[in-house]
Amino acid sequence: MSRIYNFSAGPAALPLPVLEQARDEFVDYKGTGMSLVEASHRGKAYDQVHTEAMGLFKELLGLPDNYKVLFLGGGATLQFSMIPLNLLPEGGSCDFTLTGTWAKKALADAKLVGNVNVVWDGTEEKYVRMPDPSELTLDPNAAYFHLTSNETIAGIQWKEWPDSGAVPMVCDMSSDIMSRPIPVEKFGLIYAGAQKNLGPAGLGVVIIREDLIDRNPRPLTAYLSYKTHADSDSLYNTPPVFPIWMVKMVLEWVKAQGGLPAMEALAEKRSGLLYGAMADSGGYYRCPVQEATRSTMNVVWRLPTEDLEKQFIAEALAAGFSGLKGHRSVGGCRASIYNAMPVEGITSLVEFMKEFQRKNG
Repeated sequence: MSRIYNFSAGPAALPLPVLEQARDEFVDYKGTGMSLVEASHRGKAYDQVHTEAMGLFKELLGLPDNYKVLFLGGGATLQFSMIPLNLLPEGGSCDFTLTGTWAKKALADAKLVGNVNVVWDGTEEKYVRMPDPSELTLDPNAAYFHLTSNETIAGIQWKEWPDSGAVPMVCDMSSDIMSRPIPVEKFGLIYAGAQKNLGPAGLGVVIIREDLIDRNPRPLTAYLSYKTHADSDSLYNTPPVFPIWMVKMVLEWVKAQGGLPAMEALAEKRSGLLYGAMADSGGYYRCPVQEATRSTMNVVWRLPTEDLEKQFIAEALAAGFSGLKGHRSVGGCRASIYNAMPVEGITSLVEFMKEFQRKNG
């Protein structure tokens, strides 16, 4: 077997040791005589996985005691609805920053539930940067303030967190969670789909401050209520067993690498190599987003022509670099370099970029 370098935005690369462990334990989980995905979610084998996965989230993120971790189906997309349903009262409003495609999707769902105030809109600038916190004028009476920490399509990332005061800050961290330490106490709720930096698709993780669990401004069906899941430790119904098991192993791997400080150092190194290669190319590879808020997770660039971009992507795939085509809405190239991407994958890609420019520049 020859593994390629997978630069896909999600589902994304997973650490090879985790994949190998899952392979070795999949059919007969720790001598139980059956796979974990066949076992009862109320049984001891899965209960240990579930509890340890939650514990690792708390440990690695340094969660204060008044925060709960919830494991839910539906990925981050379900949270676009659950958040306003649980936190936005009738007649109230919430604040939003519109920083790219994913913020736009969350905004659209929130508008169906209640009033939304867009405090910063990057549409006209074509999402080439995140706002500076000083540009934001937040409503002190808002139910919450929503932001997206990293826009995978645009390739931009919040570097300095704004201060929302007493208003709960809600953040979609799907594509950069566990890549750097974060001041959790600044946030009322953090949510993430698993399929970028945590594990396979099929799981949404919600980290919620306990005082927000009981807010419930309207009657909700059981599954759509955070209180339902918090009261049952995310076991109200059968949880997504396989993704949670994989996430536990990924978090164990993150811990073994040195935790979030080590992940942050690697993210800076990987992205620095790519951005440096662009800077050294004399404009042949051009990053369209402003330097101050360039993402360490999703690096985007353009070549001199679209024909060259198509050629680059095709030749890169043949050379063992997959997933470098930019999102269909913006074109160009994109390398998603989450925690599981080894530095060797970046150095190899940089060498390929240099050779491509030498032959086609």
